[in-house]
Amino acid sequence: MENLSNKTFVVSPAPHIHSGDSVKKNMRDVIIALVPAYLAALYFFGLGAFIVSATAVISCVLFEYLIQRYMLKGKTTIGDYSAILTGLLLSFNLPSNLPLWIIIIGSAVAIGIGKMSYGGLGNNPFNPALVGRVFLFLSFPVQMTSWPKPMEWSTKYLDAETGATPLEMMKNLQFDKVPTMIDLFVGRMGGSIGEMSAIALLLGLVYMLIRKTITWHIPLSILASVFIFTGILHWVNPEIYASPILHILTGGMLLGAIFMATDYATSPMSKLGMLIYGVGIGVITVLIRVFGPIPEGISFAILIMNAFTPMINAYVKPKRFGEKKK
Repeated sequence: MENLSNKTFVVSPAPHIHSGDSVKKNMRDVIIALVPAYLAALYFFGLGAFIVSATAVISCVLFEYLIQRYMLKGKTTIGDYSAILTGLLLSFNLPSNLPLWIIIIGSAVAIGIGKMSYGGLGNNPFNPALVGRVFLFLSFPVQMTSWPKPMEWSTKYLDAETGATPLEMMKNLQFDKVPTMIDLFVGRMGGSIGEMSAIALLLGLVYMLIRKTITWHIPLSILASVFIFTGILHWVNPEIYASPILHILTGGMLLGAIFMATDYATSPMSKLGMLIYGVGIGVITVLIRVFGPIPEGISFAILIMNAFTPMINAYVKPKRFGEKKK
């Protein structure tokens, strides 16, 4: 028999198996997934897209550093890429002709109020980028709804020629003016710099699914609920209600479903909870788009369901290991 007298048994708390995931790795994967959409933004909006995104990223990183260093007097965490990601996502929800001072205000709100006021990354109940975006929309509605036309950017930034977005056309029942499906899929339409190209956003989704950065539950439940809800409305009266494909390919639907709603800290933990959360976002988005006073509702829908996440986590829990059925 083997002598066990010299063997040392070490008892340590969980977790005992490490997956190799880290905040830095996951943030980096999301940033990489945003690259196709960012390249599309540069192609369609040029200098304006670069100025808006660079300003948002630099401002978010700077505000997080200053708050942690001089207000909270603690360790800075700007090296985990989360502030960079917040800046990118905020910029993706902004028009490409937004004045710099408004972008800086939005960055301060996103980091200072949306993130650091709750204790930093992982403690925030609401998506920081959307907090900044909604604050700017409510505070500066004219600037936030002035949409430059794509491919009109060669030598212009603040004075770029603007036009209506497909969502505004749909809201005003101008279906004949909505761009073609190919244009919508590629991104040749007005809107925020990061919501343009459906194909670019879907490439990001595929990358994150392959890397297992996110699961399919939230994006699919959002898009499926929007498709079913708007499909029923379109079937009832196609002259008033747009087709479900138009709803999915326009506005911030794909950007919100893929990159905003899937935020770890603000979305449910269980798979069933994710499905409930996604359906809620989809239904609220359609209600705002179709029956509300504004053309877009995905940002408000995500923030509303962010508020319900703790309740979903409390009442929709996975079965404990070894638990017997009652």
